[in-house]
Amino acid sequence: MNKKISTDPHLDFERPLVTVDVVIFSVIDDKLAVLLVRRPDDEREPFPGRWALPGGFVDVNQDRSLQDCAARKLREKTGVKAPYLEQLASWGDSGRDPRGWSVTSAYFALITLPVGQAEVPIAGAPESQWVEVEEARRKRLAFDHSQILAAAVARLRSKVEYTSLPAFLLTEPFTLPQLQQTYEVVLGREVDKSAFRKRMLDAAFLEEVGVVDGVFGRAATGYRIRDRDRAVTFPRMFKSGE
Repeated sequence: MNKKISTDPHLDFERPLVTVDVVIFSVIDDKLAVLLVRRPDDEREPFPGRWALPGGFVDVNQDRSLQDCAARKLREKTGVKAPYLEQLASWGDSGRDPRGWSVTSAYFALITLPVGQAEVPIAGAPESQWVEVEEARRKRLAFDHSQILAAAVARLRSKVEYTSLPAFLLTEPFTLPQLQQTYEVVLGREVDKSAFRKRMLDAAFLEEVGVVDGVFGRAATGYRIRDRDRAVTFPRMFKSGE
């Protein structure tokens, strides 16, 4: 079943199936959510009808790198260009896919959704759904996607402790209270308002864009990210209650 893509006789051996899976996070109704797709309900397909992470096979004619493949899958599956995309880890063995020895490189992406939009159509999938993260972790996902999801959640929450990642989950412009709320949603706990504000402004990764509507329609200063190509690292982690 595995195809050989080289004519070099020294490379004449079976190759593993190579895929990329993307854990796509967003914040919906003040909850951290992940996008799941339902696999085709066809007995010829692995794990028919089971929920899974979006992804697919590497295309050697299109993808110059795994990062390119992840970005392509994200565009093809959702029509969305993620403001943040990071490689997570790789999983591979002879039993994760019934079609043969396979390896997947997993990525996680952070995207923003327009207000009121809680659905993203997935090309080639009969059904897709944003699911609150803890609920998604209780599902029996296809392949080893439960392990991948758990690793992605752990990586995201760990990095949120010392980086500006939650800003990539917000539509610009946003206010500092909105950014703090997003941090608290991802971390699952409150942070001190004054300490949070100081840390965000001292890091100098935000720039003011004028006055916008804040909480309860009150005027507030709006911000956007200065450099959308990377997350800023803070000199120390958030402490409990900060």
